[in-house]
Amino acid sequence: MSNQRFLPTTRDEMAARGWDSVDFAYVSGDAYVDHSSFGMAIITRLLEAKGFRVGVIAQPDWNDPASVCTFGEPRLGFLVSAGNMDSMVNHYTVAKKRRRADAYSPGGATGLRPNHACVVYGNLIRKTYKKTPIILGGIEASLRRLAHYDYWSDKMKRSILLDSGADLVSYGMGEHSIVQIAEALDAGLAIEDVTFVDGTVYRAKSLEHVYDFELLPSWDDVRTRSKDYARSFAVQYANADPFTGKRLVEPYSDHEFVVQNPPSEPLSQEEMDAVYALPYVGRAHPSYDAAGGVPALAEVQFSLTSNRGCFGECAFCALTFHQGRIVQTRSHESLLAEAQDLVERPGFKGYIHDVGGPTANFRGPACAKQLRHGACANKRCLAPEPCARLEADHADYLALLRQLREIPQVKKVFVRSGIRFDYVLADRDHGDEFLRELAEHHVSGQLRVAPEHVSDAVLRVMGKPPRQVYDRFVERFQQATDAAGKEQYVVPYLMSSHPGSGLAEAVELAEYCRDLGFNPEQVQDFYPTPGSLATVMYCTGLDPRTMERVYVAKSPHEKALQRALIQYRDPKNADLVREALRRAGRRDLIGFGPKCLARPERAEKKGPGGAKGRGDAKARPAAKGQGGAKARPGKGRPAAKPKPRAGGSRGRRA
Repeated sequence: MSNQRFLPTTRDEMAARGWDSVDFAYVSGDAYVDHSSFGMAIITRLLEAKGFRVGVIAQPDWNDPASVCTFGEPRLGFLVSAGNMDSMVNHYTVAKKRRRADAYSPGGATGLRPNHACVVYGNLIRKTYKKTPIILGGIEASLRRLAHYDYWSDKMKRSILLDSGADLVSYGMGEHSIVQIAEALDAGLAIEDVTFVDGTVYRAKSLEHVYDFELLPSWDDVRTRSKDYARSFAVQYANADPFTGKRLVEPYSDHEFVVQNPPSEPLSQEEMDAVYALPYVGRAHPSYDAAGGVPALAEVQFSLTSNRGCFGECAFCALTFHQGRIVQTRSHESLLAEAQDLVERPGFKGYIHDVGGPTANFRGPACAKQLRHGACANKRCLAPEPCARLEADHADYLALLRQLREIPQVKKVFVRSGIRFDYVLADRDHGDEFLRELAEHHVSGQLRVAPEHVSDAVLRVMGKPPRQVYDRFVERFQQATDAAGKEQYVVPYLMSSHPGSGLAEAVELAEYCRDLGFNPEQVQDFYPTPGSLATVMYCTGLDPRTMERVYVAKSPHEKALQRALIQYRDPKNADLVREALRRAGRRDLIGFGPKCLARPERAEKKGPGGAKGRGDAKARPAAKGQGGAKARPGKGRPAAKPKPRAGGSRGRRA
């Protein structure tokens, strides 16, 4: 494939276009993939459509200042992003161990981007270009735009704007703000005068010209006092709505302030359609072909992004802080046009892998009020129970899926990006119809949903519905799958060590898995990433919404105990399970009875007839139906490892 279809990545490619310079150089921690699931592709193509010349510098060598000089000094500025993920989440597991692969690098290679990529790239550029504007964007910059807790160093960090040497942060999805910034710079405004764009964060030496703002606790306060950090985040969270959000000011000294303008307004459907109609190539740059391409593209290459934003508002997810609570959607015409393009692409085998977003079955705002007055600051749309104003309706999504199924070259349309099961149950008019068609047409063996836990105490902290809601959904789905004459399974995502979960709650979850014969191969241990309510709880021990104390499992050993309880059948976990049960005061679950989660240690060592035992996996046979028989509520095959989804940064856990 000719490189001419891509934006220039070298000086020769720039010259081949007849350019002697670029307006913007886009520096990214990801490899260059020109697909709408990658933020780099959206922003660069959008600027191109507005008439700007953009060059791409993907994964520069951060030890060599010359690596960001590919195009010389750009006329208007550098755009810097860590990529589709926070670079620290990309690099490290929750146990802070280095990951073995980077799905956003050629061939999955590691070591091609630095830790804290935005900070490193920003300072690298500043070494050579002292005055050239630098604008940060993407999820790393967005979620670190004000003072924040950094899990990997276990410390508070300043606004990324200060540590990176950048001039502006464009937070959120960025389409509105980046165009306004570009047009302001093109009109001749100095970067220090671009202080009026919604969805941006800038530095100020005084507050003389800053108006209508709310003052946050100072940097000295939030880094030394947990209550001040929790209060600060609560104010930020309450002002994350574009219609009601105020300008926020975070003081660092008497002469240094970080100012956050209100969020950008959500895209209209026409604007969102236009963004996804830009001329994306739909693949990784050909220079990566020899390495096997870029792995992250595989899961989203034949998927459709139908929405963005989420009013689910789970505490562990930073999506509210990045995309917002107001759901934005593409039209059926836009999605059908892209689907027609998909079926013509090389490698398409008849399967659309996903039609969704952060939550697949959200196809509009939670209520009409949100588009006029914004999302409610102190009230959730779905939890602990659906708001009386919630407009739960699957009619539009059903119509879309039916049209996609009718495309001649399409064999099957999957729904993989997750559905909000309590929203399905709240739809009295079309909920059963949606479940029926979901079971009949859009699931292949496993339906993955995210109850996350079963303890109502933990679920309240998470912002999830009570356990009985999940049980009711599974029963309804099973009825639908039986009616379709299929053998399909509900596979739950489960999370250990979330704030609010102690050993007693972990035991409750383990007993739930035992009673349903569910043996999860993988469990998501809570990962404190920037921008989520739960991360603030982890750091402070306080719920920012109420300022009440929340129990937090912080030590690696206690986290290991909670995880082991859920996977109690694994022989490697036997000692941890026994310790956890003793510490939880549940010695009744150590023994040989059908309800026990672990054998006594002596029996474990001796085994039957004096032979060495094989651990808890042989304590009793797996429940009937494990790994093959028809699923009953909560039962199913082990969950597969989560993969990248369409929409890139919109992932369920940021």
